[in-house]
Amino acid sequence: MEYIPTLKTKFKGEITQNLIKEFGYTSCMQVPKLQKIVINQGIGKAVSDKKMIEVAVEELSTIAGQKAIPTYSKKDISNFKLRKGMPIGIKVTLRNERMYEFLERLINASLPRIRDFQGIKSKMDKKGNYTLGITEQIIFPEIDIDKINQILGMDITFVTSANTDEEGLALLKQFGLPFKK
Repeated sequence: MEYIPTLKTKFKGEITQNLIKEFGYTSCMQVPKLQKIVINQGIGKAVSDKKMIEVAVEELSTIAGQKAIPTYSKKDISNFKLRKGMPIGIKVTLRNERMYEFLERLINASLPRIRDFQGIKSKMDKKGNYTLGITEQIIFPEIDIDKINQILGMDITFVTSANTDEEGLALLKQFGLPFKK
């Protein structure tokens, strides 16, 4: 028997039906889907210290459950001592089962660990996608706090197939993302 993440099962049954009722879709194919989750970390200090990229790749790979890749600068900027082709960040794109597993861990384990957590802002990007900024990677239970030498933030982008912000927000609320009222 094959493992199917809980949120994927919930999406196929409960969430799809709720969105059909809410927006009056005529077909289940019109219901917006979560296409991918992109986790991105910019590491500006990596210009002077090359080891930071390796450490950050290892940490992000642990958090995401999939290998992260470095991102490189596209042009020279002398004020920042930046040369074209230097590693300045890392990213990982999650799809299918890994995406649902990460989302479930984010909602149930990581976000509740944020101190004084009131919920997340519901500002979408006009195309039905949402980006969540996290200031510390230590909110993830997979990270061992004793081994951290620097606290880094990250952006988590939820890419949906929704046509409007309203539909995208409704989809993410159905998944259980704790938006502010």
